[in-house]
Amino acid sequence: MRSRCPRLLPALCVLLSLSRTGAQDSKACASWCPPHSECVNATACRCKPGFAALSGEVFTDTLEICDDINECEPPMKVSCGKFADCQNVEGSYHCVCSPGYALLSGAKTFTNASENTCQDVDECKQNPRICRGHSTCTNTQGSYTCKCLPGFEFNPRDPKLCTDVDECGSGRHQCHNSTICRNTVGSYKCHCRPGWEPVPGRLNGRNNTVCQVKPFFTWPLPPGVNSQSLSRFFDKVQDLHRDFNPVMAKDTIQGLMQEVDELLETPGDLETLPPSQRHCVATRLLADMENALRNLSRALPEGTSTFSYSAGTQLSLKVQKQGDGNVTLSQNQAKMQLNWNLAQESGHTGPSVVGFVSTPGMGKLLAKAPLVLQPEQPVAPQGTPKDLLPRVSPVLLSDVISAFLSNKDTQNLSSPVIFTFSHRLVTPEPRLKVLCVFWDHDQNGHGHWATAGCRTMGTGNGSTTCHCTHLSSFAVLLAFSDVQEDDPALHVITCVGLAVSLLCLLLAALTFLLCRTIQNTNTSLHLQLSLCLLLAHLLFLTAIDRTQPKVLCAVVAGALHYLYLASFIWMLLEGLFLFLTARNLTVLSSSSRNRFMRKVMFPVGYGVPAVIVAVSAASRPHLYGTPTRCWLHPEKGFVWGFLGPVCAIFSINFIFFLITLWIVKSKLSSLNRDVSTLQNMRLLIFKATAQLFILGCSWCLGTLQVGPVAHIMAYLFTIINSLQGVFIFLVYCLLSQQVREQYRKWFTRIRRAESESYTLSSRAVTDSSKPNMIN
Repeated sequence: MRSRCPRLLPALCVLLSLSRTGAQDSKACASWCPPHSECVNATACRCKPGFAALSGEVFTDTLEICDDINECEPPMKVSCGKFADCQNVEGSYHCVCSPGYALLSGAKTFTNASENTCQDVDECKQNPRICRGHSTCTNTQGSYTCKCLPGFEFNPRDPKLCTDVDECGSGRHQCHNSTICRNTVGSYKCHCRPGWEPVPGRLNGRNNTVCQVKPFFTWPLPPGVNSQSLSRFFDKVQDLHRDFNPVMAKDTIQGLMQEVDELLETPGDLETLPPSQRHCVATRLLADMENALRNLSRALPEGTSTFSYSAGTQLSLKVQKQGDGNVTLSQNQAKMQLNWNLAQESGHTGPSVVGFVSTPGMGKLLAKAPLVLQPEQPVAPQGTPKDLLPRVSPVLLSDVISAFLSNKDTQNLSSPVIFTFSHRLVTPEPRLKVLCVFWDHDQNGHGHWATAGCRTMGTGNGSTTCHCTHLSSFAVLLAFSDVQEDDPALHVITCVGLAVSLLCLLLAALTFLLCRTIQNTNTSLHLQLSLCLLLAHLLFLTAIDRTQPKVLCAVVAGALHYLYLASFIWMLLEGLFLFLTARNLTVLSSSSRNRFMRKVMFPVGYGVPAVIVAVSAASRPHLYGTPTRCWLHPEKGFVWGFLGPVCAIFSINFIFFLITLWIVKSKLSSLNRDVSTLQNMRLLIFKATAQLFILGCSWCLGTLQVGPVAHIMAYLFTIINSLQGVFIFLVYCLLSQQVREQYRKWFTRIRRAESESYTLSSRAVTDSSKPNMIN
């Protein structure tokens, strides 16, 4: 009993306290009620709605608590209805629509089934789209589904986002092994490899494209070329192309180069072709050989290969997937070094190729090929005479080598390619120069050696090093000439002489227009001649070396052709007028002669050169303009479109001159002639003689620039032709008494006007100062 008393003492104390409290006030509230309850009286508590105690609704145990009633637990005491869920909250509950449903009223909750208006929500109409990327959304009852479009798949990190499938990288494509797979958004495409083309006659599409390597040589024979050797070569090459298999690419390359080597070793009737046709054949052989090797070498495994053939032809190839730094390819007589980055194509993931071909036999086809120096070097004085000279072909010192890359964009390389040639020793001479050159050609296959973009870095002991900023076919030439093309004195004489001539021609034209005392048919001829030469010299001085763009250069060449021809035609008309004047002494009257000249001089003076230029331009428009100057190209005798008329005019004028001299000589002894008439004839003959030698004979000096006197003739030609305007002004203006009298009158009027102006200005100053003096 003693042991239980201590535990009963607290309860007894509470009961005694309650009895005393109840005795004192029966309406008091119990202060010990737990949370979520309310007191009933001083001894009992009741849980609030939504809560319950274990001992019942009303409890007196001070240790009792009120727990939340979960109305949503089965068995459910409430019903939310269809497409709805019950959600318990502390002391209560509410109903919400199931996921994918919503109340018509837009409210979020309700309390019983009678308030249930839940209906399906169309998630596919939401903005922003619930299914993102390249996908489609399908609404279902209470939910939705996302489906990726073909070529797309769900992003692993975002199941609602569809991203592109890389069929090429994952190997899920159906491209033929002769093609390259390139991924596109939502799909892929099968492209032919560089240098390949679709097989003709097949239905090519995304998944069924089949390719073949392009024909090694794209043309059967150059136009106008008849060669059995070349025909046999093409037949053999076409057989190689017909039997081509990518697996046997190395054997095909060896077979192709073997055919090239045999053709160059025994060119047969190719050597008998005219030089222009041989050069055209060489151009096409070089270009197509490079393209064929570039296309075939893409199918080779990585590594370096070298092939040699009996006639000296050599081929070096380096195929590599990725690379860095410099790559060097060496052969017996040449070496090439370049940066590997130059070979890599942008956007191409396959292997890159560097190729180096040496073809010693190509020199047989390129014999007598002309050389054109780079545009930066001074052109020949007066532009046209250099094209009139017989060209001395340079000597080929080295083998002809060709360099190519898998990257076709090789016209302006970011870093130079270094070539080292081995060749025979050269004895130094003042007019001999070793040059690094490349074979330049146009779309028609016509070509020449050129130096633009290539620098000769050093030569000696049978070796020459070249730096080039583009790729083509290269060689080392020994160039020599009878005329020093880089003589700066000739260039200065040309510019200064033409500038003075322009001024004199302008003064002469103004004199012929304004001096009324000398205006007649003869003066009109002088005026037109001066205007043509003025425009020709002005155009030459400003645009002769503006070779780019080519269309503008061709226009300048055509304009110069026309203006210089017109000058000679007007000189011919002056010779005709001199002849008619001489005949006037016996046959024609002065008025008849003048009427005849007025009728024919303008149609002939401007019409005949227009016809000649029109025929030349219609027959060979591409020969207007050369790589270094805007003048007629000497190829195929095109320059005779100028030289022919000039020679004819000079010959006719010389005949007129001789006949006139004979007529005047026979009439000078006649005492019946007026002295003044004979004096005028003497003066006219003097002027005609001066004009004949100034305008005619000076051009003959252009064809005499050969041999030991070439340098002297070049200076004479430059000086005389540059000062044509000065001679015209001197002969027709300053040596004419009437013109001098007119100049004297003009100068007198000018001085008189200046004197009157000075007098008026002095009076004005005097008058303006008078008021100040009065003040």
